[in-house]
Amino acid sequence: MRNDTVGGWLDELASESSTPGGGAAAAMNAAVGAALISMVCNLTIGRPKYAAHEKELSAALVEAEELRGQALRLAADDAAAFGSVIAAYKLAKATAEEKQARTAAIQQALVGAADVPLRTAELAAEVIGLARRILPGSNVNVVSDVAVAASSARAALDAAVVNVEVNLAALADEAHRTAVRDRLTAAVTAGAEADAVVAEVRERIAK
Repeated sequence: MRNDTVGGWLDELASESSTPGGGAAAAMNAAVGAALISMVCNLTIGRPKYAAHEKELSAALVEAEELRGQALRLAADDAAAFGSVIAAYKLAKATAEEKQARTAAIQQALVGAADVPLRTAELAAEVIGLARRILPGSNVNVVSDVAVAASSARAALDAAVVNVEVNLAALADEAHRTAVRDRLTAAVTAGAEADAVVAEVRERIAK
């Protein structure tokens, strides 16, 4: 992911190949949000006007860089996880033994396919949290970018939720489904925080 061009990756996304797909796109949205957090921090740190917020923004910068790297890895992981699901569905099913092995392989692959977007949703929630944290002390010249960061992470969150749910729908293990849903529910609460960040920035701009 780090070595591909934006245009090249978008060409792959637009192609008839099923990978990369929506899950990878969700992770890339989270990466964009994290990158914007870093940009705002870099344009604020070191400026005397914002010295009182420097410690907070310096810490946020470190976190944002880590989250951006994680998001890029999740984009790659999503393609691999979906590939495993496709491969499992293509397994032979001529005999009872083959059918049993195929079903087990599909279920195992679905666990992985649900886990990646779940982690993407949780990461997106963290990016949204960072946007909220840095907003009070951000350079006013790039405060709109804090809103864009929150909005990008919100898009990642919404997209990841759909990708988790589509895999859970075919997952037979009810206990695992419940555990995943519980984690997803916790992450989804960040959506309202993203909306609040955007609303606050728009209110500031309108003054």
